[in-house]
Amino acid sequence: MSSHPLNVRYVHTNIVARDWKALAAFYVEVFGCRPKPPERNLEGPWLDGLTGLTGAHIRGMHLTLPGWGDHGPTLEIFQYDANLENPAKRIHTEGFGHIAFAVDDVEACLALVASHGGSALGTIVRSEIAGVGSLHVVYAKDPEGNIVELQKWE
Repeated sequence: MSSHPLNVRYVHTNIVARDWKALAAFYVEVFGCRPKPPERNLEGPWLDGLTGLTGAHIRGMHLTLPGWGDHGPTLEIFQYDANLENPAKRIHTEGFGHIAFAVDDVEACLALVASHGGSALGTIVRSEIAGVGSLHVVYAKDPEGNIVELQKWE
């Protein structure tokens, strides 16, 4: 049991997309995420205050994550009317680096990623992690360059 004095629960990870509908479709088709209505169309003084922007307008949706059901954490895919580009997403850049999915077949999932506009970042590797087990893993990129880990523990 946690000794934290607050009631804390992880709720979502956000990806800011160039094309939120296409990126959401990628995560639905490749990883089995499911749309969690309603779609968002957010704007107003409250959003400007939250973001520190003037005239902020966000569209997008939340996706349920495989293995978590309707009440688990979600993947939030949002698009601002005026996104700032970040074309050089790299595995070793400070800040959030990647999201990860456990898969039954790393090679087949990587092929599915590629067939839906994504790509491999490195090569598929196997490694023994002391005290944990055998890891079969690869880093990939979604169609917008966000890094996704595909892993299978044996």
